[in-house]
Amino acid sequence: MTAQTSTDGGSFIGRRRTADRLLAWYDAHHRDLPWRVPPAEVARGVRPDPYHVWLSEVMLQQTTVEAVKPYFSRFLALWPGVEALAAAEADEVMKAWAGLGYYSRARNLKKCAEAVADRHGGRFPDTEAALRDLPGIGAYTAAAVAAIAFDRPAAVVDGNVERVVSRLHAVSTPLPAAKAEIRAHVEAMLPPERPGDFAQAMMDLGATLCSPKRPKCMLCPVNEDCTALAGGDPERYPVKAPKREKPLRRGAAYVAVRRDGAVLLRKRRGSGLLAGMAEPPTSGWTARADGETGTDAAPFPASWQPAGAIRHVFTHFELTLDVWRADGADVRVPGGWWWSPPEAIAGEALPTVMKKAIEAAVPGIFRFRPAREESE
Repeated sequence: MTAQTSTDGGSFIGRRRTADRLLAWYDAHHRDLPWRVPPAEVARGVRPDPYHVWLSEVMLQQTTVEAVKPYFSRFLALWPGVEALAAAEADEVMKAWAGLGYYSRARNLKKCAEAVADRHGGRFPDTEAALRDLPGIGAYTAAAVAAIAFDRPAAVVDGNVERVVSRLHAVSTPLPAAKAEIRAHVEAMLPPERPGDFAQAMMDLGATLCSPKRPKCMLCPVNEDCTALAGGDPERYPVKAPKREKPLRRGAAYVAVRRDGAVLLRKRRGSGLLAGMAEPPTSGWTARADGETGTDAAPFPASWQPAGAIRHVFTHFELTLDVWRADGADVRVPGGWWWSPPEAIAGEALPTVMKKAIEAAVPGIFRFRPAREESE
């Protein structure tokens, strides 16, 4: 009797053996994460909370687990369920998200919560297709929530999974062109039972053993099945296309400081990069070397003094902001502008780039604590 063979050249028995080994390893070595239900509890019938799964998966996009943990806990404390998040003020959600980056995720988080509350009575749908119909949920998040929260047989492919699978099968096609090929391998490996645990096992393997550099291949539960290891060069995979050099942009930030230490902020417009977030007044960002980054572009006349420059890397470009500071300013401000006192500024919805600019002008301001709090 011969083994059933898949179109990708691997046998059904071989694929099932790989999945079984991976699940056995996960049962013993899974990561303890605040949004995760351990496999022993899943085996007893405890299901993950779809709200927790969805919230964590959105936060984890382009962000490390350690960075996400405090934000996840903060969101649950503020909004324990999806209906509470749906009812929250958008500005409060942006404040809670500040510093986590990729701020369109926060805006979509709020829209998705509203859709779940309005269309589905506060309950997440349990299929990939229905989840994809929600705002802000793409193919990856829909698959992750369907598999982990509802145990649907969905192929969950993040960066960790791409690395694991590209090494298992020595995928020579460069990313991102290899994504469809890698997904096909995951679909072929997917076991009919425990698809949620399988997805998390793949993620954990990539995060803990199958690392980008110096992978711990001798500890890997599926090293006998790894084509890249057999070839002697697992670090070669995944193959990546050459990176394009990021374009450079320049601008200026104008940090006005009132006599009582308050800093002038305004709300960015409601569309585009960093939409709806707080900022000190800034000039436009331009790719031109002769762009206006001096006092001529300041929002109002004042004794502006140079306070250095900061650099920030976005996904698609690098930005340098010349920072200016004006002391003693006490101008009347238009709507959407406000003075933020030192004890409140850390709680404003300031993206990291704007925190850098303010810190350059007012060193130590984000470490400020009122005297009453310091004594407690």
